[in-house]
Amino acid sequence: MEQKNAMNKNVRPAAATAAPKDDAKGGSAFAAIVIPLALIVSIIIYQFVFGNGANFQGGNNENHPLEGNYLGIVYKGGFIVPILLTLFLLVITFSIERYLTIGKARGTKSIESFVRSIRQKLNVNDITGALAVCDQQKGSVANVVKAGLLKYQEMSRERGMDKDQKILSIQKEIEESTALELPMLEKNLVIISTIASVATLVGLLGTVAGMIKAFSALAQAGNPDATALANGISEALINTALGILGSALAIIAYNYFTSKIDELTYSIDEAGFSIIQTFAAQHGEKETYTA
Repeated sequence: MEQKNAMNKNVRPAAATAAPKDDAKGGSAFAAIVIPLALIVSIIIYQFVFGNGANFQGGNNENHPLEGNYLGIVYKGGFIVPILLTLFLLVITFSIERYLTIGKARGTKSIESFVRSIRQKLNVNDITGALAVCDQQKGSVANVVKAGLLKYQEMSRERGMDKDQKILSIQKEIEESTALELPMLEKNLVIISTIASVATLVGLLGTVAGMIKAFSALAQAGNPDATALANGISEALINTALGILGSALAIIAYNYFTSKIDELTYSIDEAGFSIIQTFAAQHGEKETYTA
């Protein structure tokens, strides 16, 4: 068990700090393109879809929305609506991008089935069969396990190193492969987590702006402007609702993807531990490395 814990401590930090430069640049370029594009699309939707005259009385978006017309109602949320819509589109876009990336990293079959197959092959010391399973599975997890298995074969033929050195060499190979394969799984998750916090604050800003308009209308001398009062309250409530919606979706997406990444990392830990255990068992002094 101590050997397994040592692997867990070593693998995760390496994966988090050694992202390939090309992949990092690709992820940054994707974000740099998507964010302004989402803002432009949001402004267009706000102006020409929500603000379409057909959604309002008299065909003028300065009037009240038609009864039951939610597009017109959202338009009355004011200038904060395009910002909130941008955040919403970013959550959807990056969630799809993360889903595809993590799905590719998992490989062609269930990750649980893959790890189980690897352990079964290792239990009978069938390294060639385990490599074939990795080739069938594909994906980042399979690539890491395959690198460990290839190093296993290399160390099995090595005669100039003692057993401890060989085990450390296999462990290092798994760590380095993890550092190359897994860091990009967390790419852009920071954007989703940021939106989870910012969306609520932006919605609150719209709420405050709407309430300022409402109280300004209420504070007029003589008869209060009922229309301005209603519009101000409507703007406040719409921005509150949109902010909460965007934040809720971002939180759900972030928690979902982090749980999937943890699952993949745990699977690598399990497979890597099995590789080291098998090597230790096949080369004597098994009691030193058993849990």
